[in-house]
Amino acid sequence: MREPLKQPVGIFDAGIGSYDIVRKVRAAYPDQDIVYLADRASFPYGAKSEGELEGSILAALNFLTGRGVGSIIVASNAPSVTVLPRLLPLLNIPILGVYPPIRAALENVPPDGMVAVIGARVLTNSAALREYVAGEAGRHRERFVFEEAGELIDLVETGAFLSDPATTQRAVSTFVERLQRQHPRLAGLTLSSTHLPWLSQFFGQADSGLQLFDPADEVIVGFAPFTTSGSGKLITLVTESPQHPFHEFQATLERLGLKLQPRLVQI
Repeated sequence: MREPLKQPVGIFDAGIGSYDIVRKVRAAYPDQDIVYLADRASFPYGAKSEGELEGSILAALNFLTGRGVGSIIVASNAPSVTVLPRLLPLLNIPILGVYPPIRAALENVPPDGMVAVIGARVLTNSAALREYVAGEAGRHRERFVFEEAGELIDLVETGAFLSDPATTQRAVSTFVERLQRQHPRLAGLTLSSTHLPWLSQFFGQADSGLQLFDPADEVIVGFAPFTTSGSGKLITLVTESPQHPFHEFQATLERLGLKLQPRLVQI
């Protein structure tokens, strides 16, 4: 039986990262009903080919539309940039993606500063990302570099950033130091995986002078025209795989202090 929700927004990615979008939607639009899908059966998005990623995203989109959502936020930079444009014509409801905040970075770093776009490998290695940055940055495109951050994403998805903060800090600091050696004018990072904002305090400890740009901020503003007035209810649905079982996700929620009452589903 379907839950009595009023045109909820469906928000999903392959794990806990998308909850960063969920909590920000709830803060900005407290009456908005939400179906939050953590598609752990597809984790990690970043290790998939674009073809595999397209299949996972389409399956999740179809699953959520089947549950009667009125709009969807694809809460992951990698599919938003690489495969979502091909899928939009297949659905007839508003679908928003999450994109690296290139213009915001340009407006806030020094005129000669470099910005690293960090995220999953399928994003940072893609031609689609370079085309997107070129369109957003224009003649300033050479001020952007691209760096895969899969190791840091895993620290969030596994909950290690909570259970072992010392190791997490070493990993983040090593990552930042390597980027600074490679790019001495580095002034900012776009946290272009919804997992990475969970590590903001660790990036701050690594170098408090680096500016951090969260793609979630722009999608929250962009969602405003599609909000609906419900009761602010949140339904949490989770898929699983042998490598990423349901109980592992439950344990991460407990460590985060989130009382979400997830339900196991299959797509």
